[in-house]
Amino acid sequence: MAIIKTEIKQKTIEKEVKLQGVGLHTGADVTLVFKPGTENSGFIFERIDLEGHPKIEADANYVTNTQRGTCLEKNGVTIQTCEHVLAALVGLDIDNAVIELNASEPPIMDGSSKFFVEALEKAGIVEQKAYREEYEVKEVVSYADESTGSEIILMPSETYKVTTMVDFGTKVLGTQNATMNSVSEFKDEIADARTFSFLHEIEMLLEHGLIKGGDLNNAIVYVDKELSEETMDKLRKAFNKDNIAVKTNGILDNLTLHHPNEAARHKLLDVVGDLALIGTRIKGKVIANKPGHFVNTQFAKKMSKIIKNERRNNVPQVDLNSPPLMDVNQIMSMLPHRQPFLLLDKVYELTDNYVIGMKNVTMNEEFFKGHFPGAPVMPGVLIVEAMAQTGGILVLSTVPDPENYLTFFMKMDNVKFKQKVVPGDTLIFKCELITPIRRGICHMQGYAYTNGKLCAEAELMAQISKVK
Repeated sequence: MAIIKTEIKQKTIEKEVKLQGVGLHTGADVTLVFKPGTENSGFIFERIDLEGHPKIEADANYVTNTQRGTCLEKNGVTIQTCEHVLAALVGLDIDNAVIELNASEPPIMDGSSKFFVEALEKAGIVEQKAYREEYEVKEVVSYADESTGSEIILMPSETYKVTTMVDFGTKVLGTQNATMNSVSEFKDEIADARTFSFLHEIEMLLEHGLIKGGDLNNAIVYVDKELSEETMDKLRKAFNKDNIAVKTNGILDNLTLHHPNEAARHKLLDVVGDLALIGTRIKGKVIANKPGHFVNTQFAKKMSKIIKNERRNNVPQVDLNSPPLMDVNQIMSMLPHRQPFLLLDKVYELTDNYVIGMKNVTMNEEFFKGHFPGAPVMPGVLIVEAMAQTGGILVLSTVPDPENYLTFFMKMDNVKFKQKVVPGDTLIFKCELITPIRRGICHMQGYAYTNGKLCAEAELMAQISKVK
C-alpha cells in the first residue's frame, strides 16, 4: 500500500453559504454555515455557540457514540449526526471546509445530503494550490462485527467505489444493494436518499424523548409490525398530523420513495460520510455488508491507523539495481556541490511535483573521521542537507540552464530524526512539493529512509538564484 501525491489539486468552496433547520434528535433550531477551508486542513466543525468557538476535526479517533448517528467529541465538546454533511462534502469532491454550527447537531433537512449538496454548489467549488493525497490500496483490508454480521472490505481499484448490501431480516424492506462507481455519481444517484427507520425503533425513540425534529418528510418509516390505535395516536401527536396511514409498499404515508432501493442508497451515503473520518482519500473499492455507524467508524479508525503507520514508513519502491534516471555525473551537471559535500549519488524518479534520490553511506565519508569515530553516525544536519540536494534537483529541473543557478535554504520546519544512519546504510530520499514552485521558491516536504524505515523528515523551503 502507499500514500501517493496525486496530480489533482485540492478543492474548497469559494464563499460562505448558510442553511437553517432543526436537529433530528434535539429538535433545536440550528444554523449551519459552510466556510472555505485552508489547504491540507480537511473538514473542521466549529461550535460558535460555545465560549472560544471550539473546533473538532472530522477524525475517526474522535468518534464516541454511534447509536443514532455518528457523534464526535473532543475536550468535552460534541458534534452529533455529522455523516450527512461529510458525505455531501466528499460527494462533491471537496477536500477542505469549515462547518460552523450554533448547536451540537447539524440540521436534518430532509434526512439526506441533498440540501447540503445544493448549498455547497451554490457556494462554488474552487481549486487550491496544494496537491491532493490518496491512499492507494494494494491489498485487502477488512473489519467485521461478529455480533451483527456487519462487515466492510476494502480492495484495490482504480477509483473510489462503494457498494452496500442491506438485509434487516424483514419482509417489508427485504434485501437491497446499491453501488457508487465514482464520486461523480454521488450528487445524482446517492445524495437524495433519505434516512430510514423501522416502526418499532420509532416507538422506542419517542419513549426516550428522541427524534424531536423528526417528521414524515425527513425519515422513511418502514412498518414492520401491526399498528395499534395507541401507536397511531402517538405518531399523530409526534408528527403533528391529523391522519397517518400505511402505504401499499409498507411505509408510512406523506412520503414517496425517491428510489426503490433508497434504504441501500442511504446506507451508502452513510458509509461515504463515515469514511470521510479517515482523513485521507481512498483509491480502492469498499464493499459494506449490513453497514452501520459502528462498523463504519471502527473501519475508519482501523484505516486511519494503517495510514498513519504507512505515512511514517512510506518507503518509496525503488529498484536499486535498475539504471538510474541520473547518475552522479549528471547530478553534478545540475548541482554546484562537489566532494566531499555532494551527498547524492543517483536520482531514480523526477516528476513535476516530486523527486526520488539515493545515497550509499560508506565508511570513507569525511564526516565519520570526527563524528563519533568509535561509533560512527551520520550527522542529522547532513541527512537534511542530502535531502535538500535531492530537492534541488526538483527545483533546478524547472529552468533550462541549471548550471547557472545556486540553491539556498530559506527555512526548515518540523525537522525530526527517527533512526540512526551508519556506514553501510543506503539512504533513499523523497522530496515532494507542498505548493507549486513560484518565482524560484520551492516549498517541499522531504523524507529520508533507510533499512525500510523513515529515518528523518523535514519541511524545507529553498530558493534558486542565478549566478551573477
